[in-house]
Amino acid sequence: MLYYLFNYLDQFDFPGAGMFKYVSFRSALALILSLFISTAIGRRIIDKLQLLQIGETVRNLGLEGQMSKKGTPTMGGLIIIIAIVVPTLLFARLNNIYVILMLVTTLWLGALGFADDYIKVFKKNKEGMHGKFKIIGQVGLGLIVGLVLFISPDVVIKENMEVRHDNVIEEVRYHTVEKKSTKTTIPFVKNNNFDYAQLVSWAGDYKEEAAWLIFVIMVIFVVTAVSNGANLTDGLDGLAAGSSAIIGVALGILAYMSAHFEFASFLNIMFIPGAEELVVFAAAFIGATVGFLWYNSYPAQVFMGDTGSLMLGGVIAVFAIIIRKELLIPILCGIFLVENLSVLIQRFYFKYTKKKYGEGRRVFKMAPLHHHFQKQGNAGIEALIQKPYNVVPESKIVVRFWLIGIILAVITIVTLKMR
Repeated sequence: MLYYLFNYLDQFDFPGAGMFKYVSFRSALALILSLFISTAIGRRIIDKLQLLQIGETVRNLGLEGQMSKKGTPTMGGLIIIIAIVVPTLLFARLNNIYVILMLVTTLWLGALGFADDYIKVFKKNKEGMHGKFKIIGQVGLGLIVGLVLFISPDVVIKENMEVRHDNVIEEVRYHTVEKKSTKTTIPFVKNNNFDYAQLVSWAGDYKEEAAWLIFVIMVIFVVTAVSNGANLTDGLDGLAAGSSAIIGVALGILAYMSAHFEFASFLNIMFIPGAEELVVFAAAFIGATVGFLWYNSYPAQVFMGDTGSLMLGGVIAVFAIIIRKELLIPILCGIFLVENLSVLIQRFYFKYTKKKYGEGRRVFKMAPLHHHFQKQGNAGIEALIQKPYNVVPESKIVVRFWLIGIILAVITIVTLKMR
């Protein structure tokens, strides 16, 4: 909103109004405001949650310090949502289709997570919303995002072309015409663009339509997987918020480079007009998650609940899809991926051994993976992996996961030159 106001005032040579034309300036303001909202206003929201007695229900799973979390205010994801939406509305260009999609994603999954938390807290149902309704909500969002990217005339790219001499890239040029495309960036290979149309070459005259169908299915899968991954990661104080902030920094850098002609050429990635406005959103996202850590870091004064965790994962997924970097998610969101896999492996192996031996066995002492480190080894727990034998303090687990997340974020960006 302020972008349009100061753009108007700039016509009258209003001092400083021209600064709002720069994405970097508006991103800095969004970062500062989101930090302020999540810290200053966040305290009031926490007090309100405590007044309403909206506390966390904890099952005794034998984890160190677990029962001390009982009664801690939950649904703190509202703080993150407000801290993202308000700066974005004030400083981003609201006619940008990518910004609109990010706001819809934030509010959609925030509402879905809020409904789940509401059932847990007010309806006293520990299971919360039935899993199939969560999946329906996530699939619905993925379908909307995929179709909008397919239909909207504003969603276009300029494809990069390599000029080679003796198999050495001398120059990266771009098509002069912006066009709709189902191409995305793929790491580690020389021909760094992958077209979903290659998967449906058999479709003949309907190849283009079939390619978009595959693309929409991919969007649905990525949104659902990453959203659930973030939800599973939210089990230790500050783990999900800190990991998301790290991922947000990497995505913000990739969005800026994808929308900057010289940087896109240097990295040999496609140029995406309009993606620069996503940097403003990314700045608000980073500020909101970092500010939330003021209260959510160990020992947590508030939990984000599904209101925050489902939203964070969905936002990361849609952001990556928009800038055509969804195939980098297994690296960038490696923490979420491993948490997801640990649950799937645990369940599959338990059911398999129960069917074969009549008694279920485990791979990890407990899943998701972060809880594995909170269990004492060789303490009556039948698991294939017993190490570490001693319980690792929660704060140390979180910091180590953050460090791994930083390494993965750096690798994600570096992969674009590792070809």
